[in-house]
Amino acid sequence: MKKFGRFIAEKRVMVLIIAAVLIIPAVIGMACTRINYDILTYLPQELDSMRGQKVLEDVYSDAATSMLVVDNMEPKDVSSLKDKIKTVDGVDNALWISDVLDNSVPKEILPDNIKDKIYNGKSTLVVVKFKEGASSEKTQSAIASIKSLLNKQCFLSGMSAIVKDTKDLIDHETPYYIIFAVIFSTVILLLSVDSFLVPILFLLSIGIAILYNMGTNIFLGEISYVTKALAAALQMGVTMDFSIFLLHRYDEEREKTDSRHEAMANAISNAFVAIGGSAFATSMGFIALCSMQLSLGKDIGIVMAKGVIIGVICSITILPAMILVFDKAIHKYKHRTFLPSFNKTADFVTKHYKIITILFVLAFIPSIYLYKNTEVYYNLDESLPKDMESVIATNKLKDTFNMMTTHFVIISDKLPAYKQTEIIDKIEKVDGVNDVIGYEKFLGAGIPDEFVPSDVKEVFKQGGYNLILVNSKYKAAKDEENAQIGEINKIIKGYDESAMIAGEGSLTKDLIDVADKDIKNVALVSIAVIFVVLVLLFKSPSIPAILVVGIELAIFINLGIPYLTGTKIPFVADIVLGTIQLGATVDYAILLTSRYKEQTANGLNKIEAMNISIRGSAKAITTSALSLAAATVAISVISKMELLTSLCFLIARGAVISMLVIIFIIPALLIICDGIITKTTKGWGKKSKTEPVNISA
Repeated sequence: MKKFGRFIAEKRVMVLIIAAVLIIPAVIGMACTRINYDILTYLPQELDSMRGQKVLEDVYSDAATSMLVVDNMEPKDVSSLKDKIKTVDGVDNALWISDVLDNSVPKEILPDNIKDKIYNGKSTLVVVKFKEGASSEKTQSAIASIKSLLNKQCFLSGMSAIVKDTKDLIDHETPYYIIFAVIFSTVILLLSVDSFLVPILFLLSIGIAILYNMGTNIFLGEISYVTKALAAALQMGVTMDFSIFLLHRYDEEREKTDSRHEAMANAISNAFVAIGGSAFATSMGFIALCSMQLSLGKDIGIVMAKGVIIGVICSITILPAMILVFDKAIHKYKHRTFLPSFNKTADFVTKHYKIITILFVLAFIPSIYLYKNTEVYYNLDESLPKDMESVIATNKLKDTFNMMTTHFVIISDKLPAYKQTEIIDKIEKVDGVNDVIGYEKFLGAGIPDEFVPSDVKEVFKQGGYNLILVNSKYKAAKDEENAQIGEINKIIKGYDESAMIAGEGSLTKDLIDVADKDIKNVALVSIAVIFVVLVLLFKSPSIPAILVVGIELAIFINLGIPYLTGTKIPFVADIVLGTIQLGATVDYAILLTSRYKEQTANGLNKIEAMNISIRGSAKAITTSALSLAAATVAISVISKMELLTSLCFLIARGAVISMLVIIFIIPALLIICDGIITKTTKGWGKKSKTEPVNISA
């Protein structure tokens, strides 16, 4: 590693040129990476709801359907609008009463069960079917084209419209996320480092690493909008300490030699041990998200683990080159730091470690209780701004037609007609079902079969399947809706074992079931993975247990606070937050514990060793934690998406809580358990054969 360090120091200009050139393909890769704005598509493909969506898309060309509510418009104008929508590229069909009856025929002659589905006072309903799924580029382009045809009398609802509005909002907000994350992080760095230039170099180096990470996402094909929004701020926060570690080590090495190049070579070689260990633990924490059934976890996990690795590479190549190039300016433009020395903190913790340990034990059980009772929401509509056009349209659909969700029931067309009629009759009696539209039901008593156009027939019968549309008055993710779907599923399975229910309601129900399993599994996997990593790093079973238990308390407190404030959190936060907080902050614990091990090896007793360890690491821990908090709270402040606001605020608060736990509680636990640690840790209290990594704050 020393030879590598010398190479970077000597070829610093070449390193920066190569880094600048690589930005070009990174930007191209980032631009070419598709962004998925529909979280429901991350459900396991083997679920009935997902298989049903596949049938809707491949057989019926009906993977996405929007409901268009039109107010106060003449029939001929509605018919004309419908015809224009049908010509939009990406639209498979647009259906209205004019497909069955001429505009001149009074709507009053229609059977009530048909008329009530299409008309309500001066409002009427047009069904728009798309050729591809709600989140496909073709459907999104079609939504934009349809909106250009509409006026203030028209309200376009449905998942495809919601996805489009979500995309537009995120695309608009993303540049502001980055700008404010940089501003907030710069403020924190200016408070904690003694040079005006260092924050700029840190952020430039990390910014390049973020570009590389986002550019290499092209090999994944696509990433979610949640990952896109979080990745930059998270990567900035969790890799900031790598930059801090390297700079501090360089300053130490400069005091030992007159050669700046040799000092940097030594800094890279020695700091890599600490950086590598922290990065390994952090990246493995993110990898744990890949164990989720909901593949959104794999999406976030791979991107963030990759970001950590790229961050390490940039911190030992690009950043050292920048520091050497601007070394004179760094030391010329200095200012005093504003963070405390933490000497009093160290004295307080080491003096009152027994009381702190008792408080830790007392806090654990109520924290778990609060965490377990925090309410979670699964309906993605709740995370959207209330003034969003698609949300307004969805509420309009509910208020005007009492229609919240539509279930797409898919059964075999081999079933006799009378059995299909029985299914429809039974579904109509299920609580909360407004109406059921099947082929026979759609005809009505007064409309002969031969009068129904073939394109209308194809809405229901295609590819060996028969489609039944069930309109529900319940909202997706509600208990009543999930119970309703369960009842409908029992009915259709009683006639056809291969029958499926597709649509937003069934997808969301499956999302809840999958998420409930993921919440338990991911927490266990992340703890197990981090535990194993810490065992390898410290050659001890006791130290990992202490560190993990301490950080888990921070997680329980963080996720328990919403219960006290009466706040619901999105299901995504409930699943991934614990893993992100554990993976992102475990390196703080590693830094503190490594310093403690080093000091005990120097022959100090446990109190003296911990006192020096806190003094030597607290400033670096605080700077890194506050940088992560600043970067993520920036998104929380800017975003109108409640899902992102909530998740980022939880990450920011979690970083601060973890920081406090690691500075105050974990030292107390390490002191209390020093005897156990000595007996269960290989080489504890002995000097390392290699030079210890001394990272001062």
